[in-house]
Amino acid sequence: DAAVAAAQPEHCVPPHLPSPPKGRTVVVGAGKAAASMAKAVEDHWSGPLSGLVVTRYGHHVPCERIEVVEASHPVPDAAGEEAARRILEIAGSLGPDDLMLCLISGGGSALLALPAPGITMADKQTVSKALLRSGANITEMNCVRKHLSAIKGGRLAAATKARVVSLVISDVPGDDLSVIASGPTVPDPTSYADALSVLEKYCIDPPKAVMDHL
Repeated sequence: DAAVAAAQPEHCVPPHLPSPPKGRTVVVGAGKAAASMAKAVEDHWSGPLSGLVVTRYGHHVPCERIEVVEASHPVPDAAGEEAARRILEIAGSLGPDDLMLCLISGGGSALLALPAPGITMADKQTVSKALLRSGANITEMNCVRKHLSAIKGGRLAAATKARVVSLVISDVPGDDLSVIASGPTVPDPTSYADALSVLEKYCIDPPKAVMDHL
């Protein structure tokens, strides 16, 4: 109980909030705790604030200034795809004086689901289901997910000119930031070859578009 309480957003988020920027503060995020984290930010942020976070169906928490969208987990869906597309657009609209506060938690890999060019949501769903059945560990699963994504594997941070601050609640043993939610704001140390190796290891035969991409 003590360990769970320590990880509750209302306890762990406020002490780590950054100082306000010269420009806008925009919150984006994804994960099963994203809405609770957004509420914790709202409750402890005195200046102007806006943004969008995506969480799992049934995990909505009412927020006044940050929009909360629900999507599917662990297999992604169209709601997660649209939310991820909007979050990427928000990132691209920010400038050097702005702050993009990213709220990341477990489940973000499925919820922040924007397929890479040439790959469809159906392709991603097929691969996700196969990985979930395969016995692959979270590091292996998210290696593949990152390489099929237009937003994970550091691509969200790369899309903005704003200062990026990420607050991350880990659900991954070892707390590797590049693995938690597939590291949307963290450089990816893995390669396309690594992703192919995971698929080969677990005898996963993905859609042709996925193979062509990798």
